[in-house]
Amino acid sequence: MLIEFRVENHRSLRDEQVLTMQAGQVGDPDDDRPRLVPGYAQRLLPVAAIYGANASGKSNVLEALATMREAVASSHRTWPPNGGVARAPFAWGPKRREPSLFEVSMVLDGVRYQYGFTANDERFLEEWLHAWPSKRKQTWFERVDDKFSFSASLKGENKLIESVTRPNALFLSAAAQHQHPQLEKISLWFNFLQTLSVPRGAAPLDSSVYSSAVASTYLVAEQQSSKSIPMNSAHLGFNRDKSMSALLRGIKNLLRESDTGVTDIRFVQPETGSMRGDRNQARVEFKHKSKAKDAWLAFEQESKGTQILFSMGIPTLLKIERGGVLLVDELEASLHPAIGQHIIRLFNDPKTNPRNAQLIFTTHDTNLLGTTLGEPVLRRDQVWLTEKDDEGATVLYPLTDFKPRKAENIERGYLQGRYGAVPFLGDFVAAGE
Repeated sequence: MLIEFRVENHRSLRDEQVLTMQAGQVGDPDDDRPRLVPGYAQRLLPVAAIYGANASGKSNVLEALATMREAVASSHRTWPPNGGVARAPFAWGPKRREPSLFEVSMVLDGVRYQYGFTANDERFLEEWLHAWPSKRKQTWFERVDDKFSFSASLKGENKLIESVTRPNALFLSAAAQHQHPQLEKISLWFNFLQTLSVPRGAAPLDSSVYSSAVASTYLVAEQQSSKSIPMNSAHLGFNRDKSMSALLRGIKNLLRESDTGVTDIRFVQPETGSMRGDRNQARVEFKHKSKAKDAWLAFEQESKGTQILFSMGIPTLLKIERGGVLLVDELEASLHPAIGQHIIRLFNDPKTNPRNAQLIFTTHDTNLLGTTLGEPVLRRDQVWLTEKDDEGATVLYPLTDFKPRKAENIERGYLQGRYGAVPFLGDFVAAGE
């Protein structure tokens, strides 16, 4: 599980900002949402929500994590040797020339790790990995410019990997390509960190392409009679040991429970030689009941809400099945508030989320700050806020900084601006006259 993420000098995140998933001393002590996991003494949260006005920088927090993932996954394998480092520092002032910093702390298989790096436009300046396989901290490797040091606790071909690590590539990225036995699980944690961007009024991930890829993956697995997910489906976030049949059942149930009117799903083979472009690819179709006759509708004929729910539902179910972190930008886009609450409950409930998957999302949906059936949708330590200062720099801070009273109406307080992170409208009507 993710413990903490630190970032500095990335887009609007000029100064160091910290997002922690560590539970605070709030709420009912019997609340089962915070988790105790082997290897870490404090309880961790499965969900974090980030609120803020438009253009306040809340999406940049998720984008920073995605940037870190991209550097680990691709810097050694695909970045041009003389192409520098793909980074986006704060746009003006002295920070533009200063290094950017990224660091995560997480628990994997009962061991706590802390991994991070700094970079400028040309190269990675520092890189480090600390581990706590017992109660004592071990520095497995450190890098300062071209100088590397390795702990005796880090086995493997460290010097060989060092020799092929370019200035604009991470050692962890190179180690993953060389299948380093101790570091592979850490790089895989980044590979399975998934981001979904849900633009309002549109489905994510280029929905028609995504749905076609899902259909093709299912049909290939079915033809192989294994119902396991093929290797070439890794780009969809699928895991080879996950049964496609179970995934299909899960997405059907999610669509039914969300009152979309969909009663069944089928995957249809492409029609060879068809003059219609939509028939040349594998496709998803949805069954609807009617008084006259059951009807099957193509993915593109479904509502944007159903398209988004399908496209979001698959990675959601996969994360819950396997564990890992799912980042969603604008969770509420084109979804009914009750569906967003349902997705949050899937992650928050240890019964439906036994692998301790985590959901971090941005939102404007203030309904999530309220209660459902007397139970808060979000704990107060699961709520984060973003604001920009006078120089355009984003500040990320937790709701718990305000120490709201137990009986305080958080939704009303947020809308009234009690905690900040709301737009200042001013007298824009008068200003336009």
